[in-house]
Amino acid sequence: MIMAALPPFADLLAFDAAARHGSFTRAARELNVTQPAISRRIAALEADLRLKLFDRATKPTRLTPEGRQLMETLRLSLSQIEATILELRRQSDSGRISISAAPGFLSFWLVPRLTALRSAFPDFEFSLMTGDQGSGEILSDIDIRFGDGNWPGRQSHIILSETVFAVCSPLFLASRTAPLEIATILEGPLLDLSDPLSRWYRWSTWLAALKQAPAGKLNTLEFDSYSTLVSAALAGHGIALCWSGLLDQYLETGSLLRISEHAAKSHRGYYVTTPMSTARNAKLARVTSWLIKESVTRDASSGAKQQF
Repeated sequence: MIMAALPPFADLLAFDAAARHGSFTRAARELNVTQPAISRRIAALEADLRLKLFDRATKPTRLTPEGRQLMETLRLSLSQIEATILELRRQSDSGRISISAAPGFLSFWLVPRLTALRSAFPDFEFSLMTGDQGSGEILSDIDIRFGDGNWPGRQSHIILSETVFAVCSPLFLASRTAPLEIATILEGPLLDLSDPLSRWYRWSTWLAALKQAPAGKLNTLEFDSYSTLVSAALAGHGIALCWSGLLDQYLETGSLLRISEHAAKSHRGYYVTTPMSTARNAKLARVTSWLIKESVTRDASSGAKQQF
């Protein structure tokens, strides 16, 4: 009787993917279906509920209040399902630990530490997975997420607090001497990261956080991948925003230079998260503790190199 009240699970999954990505096209790519198929699923769900879940007049598409309500409940339920599936998988593959994170975090923070990680745990097998931060769809043992640390059904530990400043390559800086004034930085080009869900700082929100209003339209080049954006910065194509602790390897070698004392800070950051159901798993606790300690040790040894 209760199950009959639920809409088809495929419709709910389509809604979940579209809500997380803020895009029907990206949702279709994730679920390996066509964009019209996602649209039909969501239209069927809206018809079942007799209300709109998305405000299609906005770009990117945004959730209505009712859509946000459904999203929060659906996320909690899927997190509980995730925890159960993780436990079942672990019973058949107890020797492997999977770690997921956004591609940029994996590339710039975790991969440079792989040798140290494997040396610290020679008896463990590790699997690295890329995933959308905080979305919960990646069924990994440890998920490194960006946000405020509050996710239903998960325990979290901060490893990088959010402090964001401007960097560029020595090639781009040329004859100018750091630190640069904001007006000089805004001459650009400014390498900008597209983000439909408004999770990370873009140049417009970074300037707003500093209460620095640009005189006109920003001179930006937009990227949908932070890894590609950093590659462009290294090649001297413009100025990038850098999250403290994420690009230390380039700041320490001088491949990138911090060019301003201005920095935006928030209550958010990168967190090591695990399902509540694995709280007593000794292996996960050891790896989590190592990741936290590595971040603290790294901050203590390299933080001064990023300051004027």
